[in-house]
Amino acid sequence: MALNAKATQEFIPIKEVRDGIIVLKNEELRAIVLANSINLSLKSTDEQRATILQFQNFLNTLDFPIQISIQSRRLDIRPYLLLLENRLKVQTEPLLKLQTKEYIEFIKNFTDTVSIMTKSFFVVVPYTHTVLKSDAGFFDKIFSKKKNKEEARALQQVDFEEKRSQLEERVSVIQQGLGRCGINSAQLGTEEVVEVFYKVFNPGELEGKIKVE
Repeated sequence: MALNAKATQEFIPIKEVRDGIIVLKNEELRAIVLANSINLSLKSTDEQRATILQFQNFLNTLDFPIQISIQSRRLDIRPYLLLLENRLKVQTEPLLKLQTKEYIEFIKNFTDTVSIMTKSFFVVVPYTHTVLKSDAGFFDKIFSKKKNKEEARALQQVDFEEKRSQLEERVSVIQQGLGRCGINSAQLGTEEVVEVFYKVFNPGELEGKIKVE
C-alpha cells in the first residue's frame, strides 16, 4: 500500500511571517530577538558574579515565558581562502608574499583538524491572546458569512495590530533586561526570521561567507 506523502510545510506550525512577527497556525504570535554573547572568562570574578546575578534577576522579573535558542553552524572558510589566494597573486613584496602563503597554509591545516563554528543566540518571545467573553462579538464579526472579504481582512488586521502591540511591549522588556546585563540585542525583521528558519530546516548547509573588513 502506497503511503500518502505529506509536504514538509504541513509539519511546520508557522502560518506566515508578517512585519517580522511569526504568526503560528493557532494564531499565536512569536518575535525573535538576536542577542550577542559575553565572554565571562575575560571578566574579573566580581564582574562575573555581578553579570550572572543581573541575568538571574532579569529572568525572575519576567511574567511571561521565553525560549533561549542557540544556533551553531560550521563556517564556510573557502571564500576567505580564495580572497587570500587572490591577494597572494598580486603581492609584489617578497616577504609579504611569503607570509601570506604561510598564513594560507596555516588556515588550511587548522580548518582540516578543527571545525570553525559560528554561534547565534536568540530569544523567542511569545504572545498568546486569551479569549474573553467580551471578545466573542469581535470574532463573530470576523468570521461572519455576511461580512465581505474586505471587512473581514480589515478586522483581522486590527486584531493582528493589537496582538503585535502587546508582543512588542514584551520584546522591549526583554531588550531592556538584556541591556542591563551588558548584552546588546535587536529584534529580527521578516527577512532575518525567514533566514533563521531556513537554516533550522537545512542543517547540512554551511554558514554564509565569512565577513572580511
